[in-house]
Amino acid sequence: MLLLAQKDSVIFKNGNTIVGEMKSLNNGVLTMETSFSKNDFTIKWSEIRSVFSDTRFLITLADGRRINGNLKSRPDSGRVVTADPGRTDIEVALEDIVFIKGLKSDFWSRAKASIDVGMSLTKANNLRQFSVRSAVGYLADRWQLDANFNTLFSKQDSVEDTKRTDAAINYKYFLQHDWYLGASLSFLSNTEQALRLRTTGKIGGGKLLKHTNKSYWGVGGGLSVNNESFTNETPARNSLEAYAGTELNLFDIGDLSLLSSWYVYPSLTESGRWRSDFSFDAKYEFWKDFYFRAGTTVNYDNQPAVAGKETDFVFQFTVGWSL
Repeated sequence: MLLLAQKDSVIFKNGNTIVGEMKSLNNGVLTMETSFSKNDFTIKWSEIRSVFSDTRFLITLADGRRINGNLKSRPDSGRVVTADPGRTDIEVALEDIVFIKGLKSDFWSRAKASIDVGMSLTKANNLRQFSVRSAVGYLADRWQLDANFNTLFSKQDSVEDTKRTDAAINYKYFLQHDWYLGASLSFLSNTEQALRLRTTGKIGGGKLLKHTNKSYWGVGGGLSVNNESFTNETPARNSLEAYAGTELNLFDIGDLSLLSSWYVYPSLTESGRWRSDFSFDAKYEFWKDFYFRAGTTVNYDNQPAVAGKETDFVFQFTVGWSL
């Protein structure tokens, strides 16, 4: 088993070599398992000069092509040849490889999970705030499934308690050239806007306009069905909406990464109504798989159930751990 595992080699730009098993490349970081360490190595892809592996990978290139094959750098040019039995070899620059995953990788190497916890106390007005953010996901060869759950509770003297909870399940099916099809189901409960429950189902598609080992930027759109119930006398609403949005992820900033998204929902059945959701997260990994995260979410509705409550926002500072 040891001999089978130690089949991949990576040569750094400084001339050093590491031998082991390349498990994955994502967001500009190569994860590699070795026999001499209990923990996997994480290596910046930009620090690597050459790679050699007979492992069969699912490979995504910067131009959006998704191919299967192994990886062998040419000694003369440093360019990488990806080869699959019975298919024509493809030669690419190392920096044009933006994602790899072993085709025979096990469940846990394809799964991800994270949990964040935040708490704050203020003596002056006896403010107590507690928040939890959590996420799980699974990446297959051609599709991805993610789920998240977030909640925030705030209690303060002489002020009504505030509670906000949101959750979502997202599915993506990847096509060639960084196109994808998607479907999602999301839930939001928010005392600030008297929103007992908003359930939104979306179906659509999108494309990554930029996909490198430093960042990705994508756009998407489609249709959504929106169902809302309220804690005040406002009657329940059901509407059909269009949606369009964008997402930007920057992750080659040392131990810091930035993620932002903005989606707009113009109603197709309620005259003049439109909503928007904006989010921004800054994440700093300070030790192994532990990190600090500061984030904000802003929800806007130009026809809210409570007059003057068009905008609701939350800011969270949390400590988290990821798998």
